[in-house]
Amino acid sequence: MKYLLTGPIILFSRVILGGVFIFASLDKISNPEAFATAISNYHVMPFGLENLLALILPWLEFLAGVCIIAGIMVDGAAIMIIIMNMVFIIAISQALARGISIECGCFSVSSASEGDNIGLITVIRDIGYLILAFLVFYRQKYQFEFFPKSI
Repeated sequence: MKYLLTGPIILFSRVILGGVFIFASLDKISNPEAFATAISNYHVMPFGLENLLALILPWLEFLAGVCIIAGIMVDGAAIMIIIMNMVFIIAISQALARGISIECGCFSVSSASEGDNIGLITVIRDIGYLILAFLVFYRQKYQFEFFPKSI
């Protein structure tokens, strides 16, 4: 287990997580109104807060992705990714449990492209990202990082 928390596996996890979160944020940043609609389809936010979340969340995803790849405050970026993934898993799971059939809004929210419908695969994918984020957070070596928590 200790080998998983060092070296190339951590760097690979950082690049994968950062790339996924940057890619996921780009369409949402350019189409906040479509992302607000995707958020409201989950029926968990009070009316009006979808717009605020649609403006803030994509930039948090982008910032966390850039920071985790660049090695800037990796612990903070990993915590942000862990929290976001836990919220995503809960939101998708509650929608599935309630029988709501909606598009995920995870990677593409623009009307020009079809998004993926939520399902068990979506939850499993997000759990995979959550595991990668925990690997990064509990890493043993602080390689290629600026501002690590301790050396």
